[in-house]
Amino acid sequence: MPGWTFRVVPYGWLTALDGTQTVRGRSVKVNASFADIVEHSDTLVALMGDFEARNGPFSLMANLVWSKIGGADSGVRSRSLAPGITGTFGTSLKLDIEMAIAEFGAAYEVARFGPVAFDILGGARYWYQEADLSFAVAGAVDIGDLQVAGTRAVAHSGSVDWLDPVIGARVRYTVAPGHELLLRGDIGGFGVGSNFSWQAIGAYGFELGTYQGVAFSGVIGYRALYVDYAQGEGRRRYEFDMLQHGPVLGISARF
Repeated sequence: MPGWTFRVVPYGWLTALDGTQTVRGRSVKVNASFADIVEHSDTLVALMGDFEARNGPFSLMANLVWSKIGGADSGVRSRSLAPGITGTFGTSLKLDIEMAIAEFGAAYEVARFGPVAFDILGGARYWYQEADLSFAVAGAVDIGDLQVAGTRAVAHSGSVDWLDPVIGARVRYTVAPGHELLLRGDIGGFGVGSNFSWQAIGAYGFELGTYQGVAFSGVIGYRALYVDYAQGEGRRRYEFDMLQHGPVLGISARF
């Protein structure tokens, strides 16, 4: 009988944002590379990790992303207001987002052809967000429901969370001993939590060495995660229609 093996991967995701964020009915277009976020953010902290427990063809999986970032000016543009809200934004915009994404589920190997294995997977993806959108009070905009600080008006979303069911598949290819290529894709939401979401991951792992029975590997890859979530209308409108994507760098420990 095969025994359990475990893999823990702390990693960094150099995330770019591309989409629309709506807070209290005020919408902005976000198109910010990771470099833009680093340059214009006064807050940039993150915690990310991946875990898998495997026994034969069966695996339990979990992934956590927590980040707190801010973007301004070059990566954030005025877009539109929700129905019932009139006016235009000022020229200076800033968006701060605190976000947690927790994935958990299981995978099962359904086929293997030599070094290539095919898995199906299912689970859930939990989202938690708090967003603040601030803009200069320089135009004729209705700010009656917003907090005003000096020359800026701030829209606070408060806590927003939802849970998406997720189904998908992945391919694991052992290129050579200690070297593995992984491709994964999934879709979720289906109107249960978000309207729709999808994810694509490509990663390459290469063994670095073994220390006290733990095999360490470097991991490089690319991850793209899209979600379209919306709730409320008018001044209560919150929407996160966003593609997050960028390179992934990590260290894997397997035991």
